[in-house]
Amino acid sequence: MQETIRILMTDDHPIIIEGYQNTLLATKKESQDLQIDIANNCDESVKYLKKAVELERPYDVLFMDISLPPSEDGRFTSGEDLAKYARHIMPEAKIVMLTMFNENYRVHNIIKNIDPEGFLIKSDLTSSELASAFQAVLNNPPFYSGTVNSIVRKSITNDINLDDVDRKILYLLSQGVRTKSLKDHINMSMSAIEKRKKHLKVLFDVQDGNDETLLDEARSKGFI
Repeated sequence: MQETIRILMTDDHPIIIEGYQNTLLATKKESQDLQIDIANNCDESVKYLKKAVELERPYDVLFMDISLPPSEDGRFTSGEDLAKYARHIMPEAKIVMLTMFNENYRVHNIIKNIDPEGFLIKSDLTSSELASAFQAVLNNPPFYSGTVNSIVRKSITNDINLDDVDRKILYLLSQGVRTKSLKDHINMSMSAIEKRKKHLKVLFDVQDGNDETLLDEARSKGFI
């Protein structure tokens, strides 16, 4: 019996989407009929999603690149925003996030905020991995690529528990944001941020009080 699977792929690189599309069509099961729509930016993707809801023909699988040009109204700035929107209007759809990023902070945030059925780092991606991911997402989600798995595993095996603010401070420092500018990104007073940093240095056993040493320790334990 034929099974129709409706797919929306959102990526701003047409050649990449063509590769994904060809791989899925070449590796699908004989019983699967794939209907694939393609969007190259947030606005096109939202248009397809809204239309699918109106027609009561929701997508089964959504492939979403995280780095996308923002929507014209500024409401959607990334595939992450799109995925949250899709979760809201199409809760049954399986979401597969694709990204070049392999920073721990970004990966954890996406898992926490979106809980995707699939999460693939593009540098890990081969045709066979994409084919496996697709079937796994349909039948036995979630499917995380190797890099995502190792990031998740590292944080589980660590004794150090960090909350979202701690993680954000480490991430921002690693991106070159100076301590005095952290308050522009985190809704806390400067003294509260300083206290957090001191606490982090105790947690990571930083003896010399140096930010670089803190970042090195956090990196080695898989937090950045």
